[in-house]
Amino acid sequence: MKAVILGATQGMGRAVARLLAERGARLFLLGRDGEQLARSARDLEIRGAEGKVQIVRCDLLDTATFTPALDAATAELGAFDTVIVTSAMFATQEELEADPELAAKLLLADFTNTVVFCEEARRRLLAAGGGTLCVFSSVAGERGRKPVLLYGAAKAGLSRYLEGLDHKFRAEGLKTVCVKPGFIHTSMTAGLKPPPFAGQPSAVAPLVVRAIDRGTPEIYVPPAWRRVMWVIRNLPRRVMRRAKF
Repeated sequence: MKAVILGATQGMGRAVARLLAERGARLFLLGRDGEQLARSARDLEIRGAEGKVQIVRCDLLDTATFTPALDAATAELGAFDTVIVTSAMFATQEELEADPELAAKLLLADFTNTVVFCEEARRRLLAAGGGTLCVFSSVAGERGRKPVLLYGAAKAGLSRYLEGLDHKFRAEGLKTVCVKPGFIHTSMTAGLKPPPFAGQPSAVAPLVVRAIDRGTPEIYVPPAWRRVMWVIRNLPRRVMRRAKF
């Protein structure tokens, strides 16, 4: 595997990258923080990644960084076959309502600019004969809910985009994998009250890697969230108006 990963410095991205490194994959890391990227690259080399793990700055809030970053990955890896996007922004609904500028940045990063990056990656994968595009969305996008109104709206749009991408390009060799995490203990969820079935990155990462290997179009992690969200999707609107979750 030759994989480009946007967001491998912490949380789920780091856990997935480590598993791929242990399998001897060639990896190219993209992210905003050069120091964190460098530390992650050395960690992945120690864990077994093939060759030197190269890094390039790529910021979801700056679309001008997308093409140069993917150009650098192509120059280093040749025709890569896998792109993984775990990078995203998160803030509570209260924080977003109190700070319109923060809300605008989150909506831009988690929907519009993620789609722009995926489109660039999609074109390159198809030009090379196909491959896998694995992108982290969220169960927050499954239903309009009070605590995640804006974040959930961005992730809902991203999930629908990835679904359409799979419908349109699967026959041409592009496998789209939409990962829908529920609550996982990462820096993104720090300070939030976890539900009884919260997951750990080390336990969830193997499920994501298996989905990448199989080209599974959609995966809920931890798996219990598939059942939880089925129930929530089917609750009447009058119930959702009263619910606090």
